[in-house]
Amino acid sequence: MVLIIQILVLTLIILSTILVIGIPVTLASPGQWEKSKNLIYTSIGIWAGLIIITSIINSFVT
Repeated sequence: MVLIIQILVLTLIILSTILVIGIPVTLASPGQWEKSKNLIYTSIGIWAGLIIITSIINSFVT
């Protein structure tokens, strides 16, 4: 169970790093927002889902 939490947290950290770098670059690039809007919203939804899933699974461990 601890391994699952560690994998979820690692995935959350990697996705967070990608979003922290990717969103400002997308917003600063002319015309990229219209092309990448759905991908960014999907990534944010996955990020929020990972937080919820990680917190639920973590509540069973402690």
